[in-house]
Amino acid sequence: MTSATDANQTLFSQVNDFARHTPWLHGIAAGYAKYGVVLFGALILLAVWKGRHAPHAKLAAALWAGIATLVAVGINQPIVSLVAEPRPYQAHPGILVLVARSTDWSFPSDHSVMAGACAVGLLIASRRLGAVAAAAALLMAAARVYVGAHYPVDVLAGLALGCLVAGAGWLVLRAPLVLTVSRVRQLRPVRAWCEPHPGT
Repeated sequence: MTSATDANQTLFSQVNDFARHTPWLHGIAAGYAKYGVVLFGALILLAVWKGRHAPHAKLAAALWAGIATLVAVGINQPIVSLVAEPRPYQAHPGILVLVARSTDWSFPSDHSVMAGACAVGLLIASRRLGAVAAAAALLMAAARVYVGAHYPVDVLAGLALGCLVAGAGWLVLRAPLVLTVSRVRQLRPVRAWCEPHPGT
């Protein structure tokens, strides 16, 4: 085993031992690890709502946060299949596991990919919402390791991939996204809902 692999396994074992000694945290961590994705969806919807009367670029960025999240998870699927890394509980049957055992592969973590993409997308749209999403993304990554679903390297790679997709995608697609938003806003059915305020 390489030193990097050793460090990954050691850190996972330390986190799993910590989980064994913090039973009061089990329900919170397991709930967030499983259902925390709802928070990211809510933050995206809030960004779109707040941006509905903002300049075209701001609304486009809010919409991109949602699009980037879906794109990043889609990109991750073939990577997961290609790497085919077993889950920690498949390689180490004796560990503490606080969520239902999935049969899919471990690297990179889908939850972390989603969280990273959402955080960067929201940072582009709104610093305040982006900061909340970034903190939530780090908590999601930690929770996925704490509950025994992933190794640390799985969630770190997931965060990195999600951030890369959202950031690079915005740089490439910003102009067409802003143009699309500006044109859609001219349509009568949506004009009243998301027309930019004068002077914005």
